[in-house]
Amino acid sequence: MTGLQAEKRDMPAPSLWTGEEVRAAIGEVCLRAPDQLPEAISGVTFDSREVGGGEVFFAIRGVRMDGHAFVSEALRKGAALAVVSEPDEEMRAAGPLLEVSDTLEALRRLGMAARARTQAKVIGVTGSVGKTTTKEMLKLALSAVGATHAAVASHNNHWGVPLTLARMPRQADFAVIEMGMNAPGEIAALTQLARPHVAIVTQVAESHIGAFGSLEGIAQAKAEIFSGLENGGVAIINADAPHSDRLIAAARAAKAARIITFGTADDANVRLIDAVSQEQSVCVTAEVNGRRASFRIGMPGRHVAMNALAVLAAAEALNADLTAVMHALKDMQPPKGRGGRYRLRATDGGEILLLDESYNANPASMRAALGLLAEAEPAAGGRRIAVLGDMLELGEAGPLLHAALADDLKNAGVDLLFAAGPLMHHLFEAVPAEMRGAWRETSAALTETLKTALRGGDVVMVKGSLGSRMMPLVEALRAHFGSATDNSDEG
Repeated sequence: MTGLQAEKRDMPAPSLWTGEEVRAAIGEVCLRAPDQLPEAISGVTFDSREVGGGEVFFAIRGVRMDGHAFVSEALRKGAALAVVSEPDEEMRAAGPLLEVSDTLEALRRLGMAARARTQAKVIGVTGSVGKTTTKEMLKLALSAVGATHAAVASHNNHWGVPLTLARMPRQADFAVIEMGMNAPGEIAALTQLARPHVAIVTQVAESHIGAFGSLEGIAQAKAEIFSGLENGGVAIINADAPHSDRLIAAARAAKAARIITFGTADDANVRLIDAVSQEQSVCVTAEVNGRRASFRIGMPGRHVAMNALAVLAAAEALNADLTAVMHALKDMQPPKGRGGRYRLRATDGGEILLLDESYNANPASMRAALGLLAEAEPAAGGRRIAVLGDMLELGEAGPLLHAALADDLKNAGVDLLFAAGPLMHHLFEAVPAEMRGAWRETSAALTETLKTALRGGDVVMVKGSLGSRMMPLVEALRAHFGSATDNSDEG
């Protein structure tokens, strides 16, 4: 380590905000500020469960919860300041309050101020599938070449994007902002807030098709991300995606200075040549603007390799060290519910391999997960078992899209299907009788049946939309069987 590096390491990190900076950023939304604002604020949150000492807590009113109910608790836990719209005497007694007319608008303005002051290169990521994994890959890879900030979890909506921006350190070199949507126009609002230098669309698939009517409508909504590009910005587009021509046209209309495509097509700027999955990784060979590149990613799957192509394209757009970026990807681990692998101890003394894909689902991500199941070899006497919950927000096409997965299960070599939810009943009826394990109305009702059915040698993949509650089923299986080794394969 050089003397300069040692000096930088020992220097105290600057505060994220001062109290006065927060008040000034919120501006006219502020109705009343305390006489004494904190000199240093270390973080920003709207979740009282995670509040830390010195942070500012925003009391956001949601559909199910009102953050004002937790203001006093947050201040007692050490929050330096709370931003509220309806203070009461208990809150005032608990600590300093910044009173505003609209707490969500106040958070949005703080995010805008963070974006205005930063010198970081901002990368925006959206897509029907793969956006969170791509965001995590970018965070890991770009950290090899500079200080990189990114959202935790999937903070990608009208709350999460301003929060991610507001949390951006002053000294960040890169910021990765994930953007999700449930309706037309939502990406447009988020990208105007984030103003990315690089905007990525990972894929166009049937996710939320009930709100958009068609894949073309989804592509149009995803293309909104390009409307917020900074001057000289770069658009990165999956050339294999449905209606990629619409994405390219939207990027040109937004006056993107450069368009980089990735995929399997011969004319893709970043082209996948080969992807060979192993149990815990995938080895990738790609071509980046005519140059051959080989690297390993620390989680398996061809879809993971495709996400990595978007990362390489972003590195090219940012003039980042491509070798360092590729090398960093070997340490990639699956985000929770997106490919974690667990070896469980079966009651008969053998091992069960559990593939946790429980975070969310649409037809495209379901097929990718079935591809992982196909690549996993059961041990002697074991079976490939798919445990699937309803894919939600598919509109009138839902029953047909579920039943259509029957061929994908056959092609993946699935021996047994355990299904939960009314929509998954359509798939359960569509598969051959010998593949039908059990169907139940809910994942909770399926849990005990599944515990009894599993045996040593089985490979089990669990997937479904968040509303199908497949993640608690994964947790129940892990708790019931226990880890087969002292060190599980957690991602």
